[in-house]
Amino acid sequence: MMWLVLSPLLQPDKKQMTNTPDNLKTLVQVENELHGSLIVSSLKEAGIHATLTGVFTAGFRAEAPGYVSVIVEAKDLAKAQEILKTIETSEPVDWSQVDVGEPED
Repeated sequence: MMWLVLSPLLQPDKKQMTNTPDNLKTLVQVENELHGSLIVSSLKEAGIHATLTGVFTAGFRAEAPGYVSVIVEAKDLAKAQEILKTIETSEPVDWSQVDVGEPED
């Protein structure tokens, strides 16, 4: 028997996303789960519910090429697009300039 577990964001609830096709929109598709997770995290910091789909097929985990989609509610799409633009245009971190402290033994 196969069980399908939905992300809490996709389960119908007054406080969370509803899973009707008209309500959910794809914000962006990225090549891997890490990139998608960073976007979802930034959106959540701004108060936007977001989730990922396609993480098993991205990176050939299921031996089929695919992308990870960042999904948001339709009502949040415009704000999410603004946040995504800010993320994409921000300067990368110059790790040679970051003080990470002394290594621990």
